[in-house]
Amino acid sequence: MSAFHQLGAGLGLRGEHYAQALACSGQGLWFEVHPENYMVGGPRLAWLERIAERHPLSLHGVSLSLAADAAPDEANLQRLRVLVERVQPLLISEHLAWSSWRGQYHPDLLPFPRSHAALARITENIQRTQEALGRRIAIENPSHYVRLEGHDWGEIEFLTELALRTGCGLLLDVNNVHVSAHNLGFDAMRYLDLFPAAAILEIHLAGHSHDEGGQLLIDSHDAPVAEPVWALYEHLIQRIGPIPTLIERDDHLPAFDVLQAERHRAQAILNLAQVTP
Repeated sequence: MSAFHQLGAGLGLRGEHYAQALACSGQGLWFEVHPENYMVGGPRLAWLERIAERHPLSLHGVSLSLAADAAPDEANLQRLRVLVERVQPLLISEHLAWSSWRGQYHPDLLPFPRSHAALARITENIQRTQEALGRRIAIENPSHYVRLEGHDWGEIEFLTELALRTGCGLLLDVNNVHVSAHNLGFDAMRYLDLFPAAAILEIHLAGHSHDEGGQLLIDSHDAPVAEPVWALYEHLIQRIGPIPTLIERDDHLPAFDVLQAERHRAQAILNLAQVTP
């Protein structure tokens, strides 16, 4: 069995939990980081290398801006390649969004109309990225808060076509599906049933919050995974089988043991899928 196929449930790694992450073990355990935090060297990179000696790693980027009306920044790609070669991650992923404009980086992952022109541009940007890294990447489905006009493609069809044209994989974020379904009024379970299983390389689970008015769900990654998201995840795994699954937590970090408990819950669902005929 390949190293990739031994991946089970993993955790997003934060500096506060470095010592516990280094010392812990568990069936299928792996860790994911944002590469932007490690591409400049220093103590962070040193401890990431120590983690990589003991655990499989995944790099989940937030800055390539693949949906921008421009090619990815070459210097940024080269820094990412150096990190990839240094820590040898089993997975590399990015978002279906844009976050930079004319050299200025924004702190948000911004939406775009899924037009024919956008499909061609993002296809080229993914191909450039994969060629620069010498690796296949996975693209994550976005979370949505308002309806945009100008779509030529449905989201699942758009992601499927990207995978067909570029050979990339897909990262299915179940919390994003739940948040978007609530905000835009579509059926989250049907979305998961239509999502192309063969292209999925990774799954994300995370918590969310409400806006001040209580109307919108926000993909905030600052709370435990909600029960409706767990239900969607179980349904998905029953349909497609076990896929490497990450517990994401970026804010209001609890104790490491609390995150481990969520990881164990996801691992149990993956294990059940392995033995269910």
